[in-house]
Amino acid sequence: MSEVCVSGQPTSCLLTLIITTSPTPSAPSTELISTILSSFRTHCGALLSCRVIVVFDTYDRIASQPRLKKGQVTPDGARCFSLYKQNIRELILKEFSPYEDGSGLHHGNGEAEFGYGGIDVNSVSFSTIQSNDKRVTFIEPSKRLGFGLAVRSALRLTETPFVWVQQHDWSLVSDIPLGPLLDIMQATQVDASMPVRYVCFPSIRLLSYADSAHVGQFPVLRNLTASLKRNFVTKSGASIPLTPMFFWHDKPHLASTEHYLSRVFPTRLSMLRGAFIEDTIGQRARNQMKEGNWVKWATWLYYPDQGQMLCLRHLRGRTWEGVEKESEKKAKWMARNGKQVATQPN
Repeated sequence: MSEVCVSGQPTSCLLTLIITTSPTPSAPSTELISTILSSFRTHCGALLSCRVIVVFDTYDRIASQPRLKKGQVTPDGARCFSLYKQNIRELILKEFSPYEDGSGLHHGNGEAEFGYGGIDVNSVSFSTIQSNDKRVTFIEPSKRLGFGLAVRSALRLTETPFVWVQQHDWSLVSDIPLGPLLDIMQATQVDASMPVRYVCFPSIRLLSYADSAHVGQFPVLRNLTASLKRNFVTKSGASIPLTPMFFWHDKPHLASTEHYLSRVFPTRLSMLRGAFIEDTIGQRARNQMKEGNWVKWATWLYYPDQGQMLCLRHLRGRTWEGVEKESEKKAKWMARNGKQVATQPN
């Protein structure tokens, strides 16, 4: 059942879930996405009641060795990715639109333009498939987009004021108070002094962020943290700890749709094909924040237990090969190292 926010609107009317996925060694298995959905069910069930947009980012070329970050896969990787997309479509439809029998799917198309890169054609066409109830949308580009353009393509199809952006290899490990967070974001829409437009969730490297060198080395950031870090209290009485974050991370985050489009993607020149948001816009945002311009970005980190509570676990999608293969690799490693220890002289 969807949470109901203070505004009286259910979470499903306020939020769209955006999932980006791409070729992975575990394909054609759906274990990565299944693990994420399972973590939602345990720690933030309201996400499963929302609309979902899945972007199947693809590869650029086929070669003898995989280089997934560069868009390069092997012939077997290409074959597995084709099967993977079909398996994920079935998984997502079953989870988010269980009454969809395939007869009500609507097909469309679009285009993702990008910053000029010295080539004549600087746009990528993509096809869309949407369920009849509009709860599920799939985007499949003709060429590799990269994370940045994948997110922007999904945002342009989003009809809700907020989005949860989810990469395919981060799972939740702690409960997320989604309803209260949305209440805070709604309540601060008109507060120019302390807006909440983006909320990231702590991974292992973001624990104790407010006291880390990322903040402490810069007087402006220390002062901003001292003045802004607090517990926001909603009208329902929920107390939500947040600290200002001086970066725009790609890892799972909650954000204002309008803010995302206007701040991160104001023009086609904002993002190159194949680029990540945190490598480009994230660095620019941090530099501006170090000069004191934090309000422009309004980025926060959820900060339970004074930054000691972990909320995200990285599944390492570029190397993880699935439970069965990983277990086989571990067994071989243990057998090989055990044999080496046994043959060493005393």
